[in-house]
Amino acid sequence: MEFVSSEYRIKTVLGRLERIVDDENQRIGRDPEFDLKVSNAHKSRCLYELTMLFRDTDPRELAKGYVEQMHHLKAKLALNSKRVEAHMNAVRAVADLLKNAVQDADADGTYSQEQFLYSES
Repeated sequence: MEFVSSEYRIKTVLGRLERIVDDENQRIGRDPEFDLKVSNAHKSRCLYELTMLFRDTDPRELAKGYVEQMHHLKAKLALNSKRVEAHMNAVRAVADLLKNAVQDADADGTYSQEQFLYSES
């Protein structure tokens, strides 16, 4: 009975994780309402649950369907990793552009406070 319960829970968590990753892969960088932080929290929760379930499961007892599903999920997670990295790079680029624009606006031809500091040489 415990084995069936564990298998069902693994299947459920794998399915939930797959839906979360698919949703994130579809929406990241496209949907301005998408909350990456919330999605990441859901992924982390699923991965934690799987870790706990697999800790108590003999790998030889895993159904072949789960192994195949995990291979598909691994490929989706690899794509997800690339999309999240691209998103973070884009966020950094925009932040750098904004920072440089503010610095350029502050450097309007007047002297800065640092230029008036006394230095003993």
